[in-house]
Amino acid sequence: MILLDLCPSVKNILLLDSEGKRVAAKYFSDDWPTNNSKEAFEKTVFTKTQKTNARTEADIIMFENNIVVYKFVQDLHFYVTGGEDENELILATVLQGFFDAVGILLRGNVDKKEALENLDLILMCLDEVVDGGIVLETDANSIAGKVASHGIDSGAPLSEQTISQALATAREHFTRSLLR
Repeated sequence: MILLDLCPSVKNILLLDSEGKRVAAKYFSDDWPTNNSKEAFEKTVFTKTQKTNARTEADIIMFENNIVVYKFVQDLHFYVTGGEDENELILATVLQGFFDAVGILLRGNVDKKEALENLDLILMCLDEVVDGGIVLETDANSIAGKVASHGIDSGAPLSEQTISQALATAREHFTRSLLR
């Protein structure tokens, strides 16, 4: 347990739309125990940052004893939160890795519509970046490659597929049956 305390850690990663509504989020801390407290944090951090211009490079604020690193593109707002003692450069590297990996996976079309259509890829991307608050990977190409390698294998048994893969397979079979 002592070794884990030495690892860089993240409290949450948020992806919000231009109105501050959640597109995707992962929380790794007990700082926000209920969904209401998570939504309140998201709304407040969005309000505090929306007037800034974090489109060209990441910006950093100290907020409620947390360091929040954020960046905007189109109608999406990316946030990474760490504790007040966390290294801002590490949090910025996590943010940039996640941001760039999403850009690669969405083929440069980084906007809310595309993000919602590919939410499964974004959620897998979050899982590749951080696990339980511990930073696993920050290289965007590596993150995107791992997510892409989890691609849909419609030949695999349903029990070995993720929910989104199983739904895609079912949709494909249903479409084929309608075309007969």
